Amino acid sequence: MLDGMMRGMIDVPLNRGGRWLASRGATANVVTIVGLCLGLVAAGLVAAGWSGLVVALPVLASRLADGLDGAVARARGKSDFGGFLDIAADFAFYGAIPLAFVLRDQAEFGLVGAFLLFSFYVNGATFLGFAVLAASRGLETTSRGEKSLYFTAGLLEGTETILFFLVIVIWPALFVPVGWAFGVLCLLTAIARVLLAARTFR
Repeated sequence: MLDGMMRGMIDVPLNRGGRWLASRGATANVVTIVGLCLGLVAAGLVAAGWSGLVVALPVLASRLADGLDGAVARARGKSDFGGFLDIAADFAFYGAIPLAFVLRDQAEFGLVGAFLLFSFYVNGATFLGFAVLAASRGLETTSRGEKSLYFTAGLLEGTETILFFLVIVIWPALFVPVGWAFGVLCLLTAIARVLLAARTFR
């Protein structure tokens, strides 16, 4: 829901940073992998019992790299594999944080962690399914920036997910109540996307 507004705020500095990295030989795929590794470091810290800024900083750095990889790709030239790698890395990161909480304390976090992963799975399936059908029909949009895939708007998008992750890694005690709410909103986002697909692809 907030991604469209955020694009107007971050596109210019991200594109400037992407051009700077590209001029120094960085490739989009390397930036994507660095971002994923930073995200997995954050997940590992969560699983090991850490919280606060020591976890929030690699989360933020990971998402910064996720924004920069597209900017580097635009500066150097986009590839289909780069787009594929980017979305695969995003989904790996999104799944790693709830899994880390489950590994941290199965008794306290196991149920809500499983529910979150289920909601992510369903939401991701509707997102990717819509993107595949949109591509087959030649549909395009730049409402969420210049992307390799068709990005549909929803209640929860990347911005909301990053904010959710920051809240729970800084204050782990909120994982259960906020996690339930976030999972429900993920499922509502998926349902809305199914209804949109019914209108668009009928």
